[in-house]
Amino acid sequence: MRPITIIQLYPRDMNLYGDWGNTLVLKKRLEWRGHAVNIIDHNPGEATDFSLGDIFVGGGGQDAGQIAIQDDLLSRAAELKKLADDGVPMLMICGMYQLFGAFFTTKSGQKITGANILPIETKAGENRLIGNITLQSETFGEIVGYENHSGLTLLHDNATPLGRVIRGAGNDSDGKYEGVHYNNVIATYLHGPLLPKNPQIADFLIDTALKRRGITDRQKPLDDTYAEQARIIAKKRPR
Repeated sequence: MRPITIIQLYPRDMNLYGDWGNTLVLKKRLEWRGHAVNIIDHNPGEATDFSLGDIFVGGGGQDAGQIAIQDDLLSRAAELKKLADDGVPMLMICGMYQLFGAFFTTKSGQKITGANILPIETKAGENRLIGNITLQSETFGEIVGYENHSGLTLLHDNATPLGRVIRGAGNDSDGKYEGVHYNNVIATYLHGPLLPKNPQIADFLIDTALKRRGITDRQKPLDDTYAEQARIIAKKRPR
């Protein structure tokens, strides 16, 4: 059986806040359960075969990074949308969250066209939204992380948020909702990286990928004591 393949989208330009740590978590949790893992980096201009991807991940980046990947992302948008609509699990953080939507308008007024996979649009705000954040999700329970963004993301009427904000700013500073959960795509502003403190989300991505590969055996439970301790500490930190 071929390895479970994780495709990182634009890690050269979109890995500003240690988001590559999400890939490492997925890799180790798969390996601890006996699965071989292959990681493929896709950067602008590369002819990556997206059909090989079992899980896709993308991270955060500055406006310059988003501009740098825009043309390549648009050239691959139809492929990515088809995969997302077909149920391929994906995790998109911050800048890639924004660019999976319709567009991102920078503070200078430049409009960066997105892949239009998620029912969202984003514009830059006047202030950065920074601090520890806690969400309550119907699917994943309590989610903890760290947000650092100036983008204000508007969810369209057919969008399902990742979670309700318990503490923090969220998508558009009103403190109501954060992120988007579309099909098996999870998109969020939560850095940290996200998955070390939220293994339930990592296992959702993994379990979905395995089932799509026809692997339906119950996966070995893992000891998440350290993750739980990290969550407790994160929730105690000031905003």
